Amino acid sequence: MTLDPRDDEVDLLIDAWSRRLPDIDLTPLDVMSRLRRAANRLTRLRADAFRGAGLTAWEFDVLAALRREEPPHELSPMQLVTATMIGSAAMTNRIDKLVARGLVERRRHPSDGRGVLVHLLPEGIERADAAMTTLAKHEAEELSALSRADQATLARLLRVLASTERG
Repeated sequence: MTLDPRDDEVDLLIDAWSRRLPDIDLTPLDVMSRLRRAANRLTRLRADAFRGAGLTAWEFDVLAALRREEPPHELSPMQLVTATMIGSAAMTNRIDKLVARGLVERRRHPSDGRGVLVHLLPEGIERADAAMTTLAKHEAEELSALSRADQATLARLLRVLASTERG
């Protein structure tokens, strides 16, 4: 077999499987294997951006959910559960840790005497903004090989793929 210098690891993987399973259509691997590799690369890129701001990925997720809210940057714990898609017990633990770090505080809910709101503190704002600024810069660098039009096309296609629900 002669290698095409344009072949990447996914091409080589598909070629190898095609020889083992010649009757199977492996064309979905062209997309899905590259998406997985891109996702793994993005995970590392994001972790580096968050680490530079002194945060972990989960800390950024919670702080970012609060930061996206209009001032005073507050949400109930249940709203944070919905925004971050984790369980309520895990959220309680995460809030406790962020309170201990001085990034958020709990406040009494003004219209629900039993409820609390999680309030983003200035240090939390600073770290969330630093992480997002670095992340946006690094992601732009990663995408710089694509034109703006190609980026828009890719975003449109990924939106379709991400929104497709299987029953």
